[in-house]
Amino acid sequence: MSVEDIMTRKVVTIDGDKTVGEAAKLMRRKKIGALVVTEKDKPVGIITEKDICERIVAESKPNTTKVKEVMSKPLITIKPKSLLTDAVELMTKHGIRRLVVMDKGKLVGIVAARDFVKNWVKFVEIFTYYIIKKA
Repeated sequence: MSVEDIMTRKVVTIDGDKTVGEAAKLMRRKKIGALVVTEKDKPVGIITEKDICERIVAESKPNTTKVKEVMSKPLITIKPKSLLTDAVELMTKHGIRRLVVMDKGKLVGIVAARDFVKNWVKFVEIFTYYIIKKA
């Protein structure tokens, strides 16, 4: 299986000049835990619930702080045809829970740790199929 098999294709973005308060409201409205941050429509970073908690709330910064000041960067990306094992390796190496999926410089999706959990049964079925097939 590849990243494109489990990624979310509808990625919500926010301009880096918006405020963290606006980002938090957008995340709440869309019921998501992260936004890809853009500058001139180009992905440059990501802001997550963890970023807001650690860099705004824990440091008593105002929610009027610009997203670009607290976003995580550089943006860690992966290609849609990449193997899921490569995605896990990247996430583990960088200590992150989300990867932005880029294809030829274009934002095409996002894959999160929860996508692996949601697809766990599918993974087990595929694994079991290959085990039985080789037996």
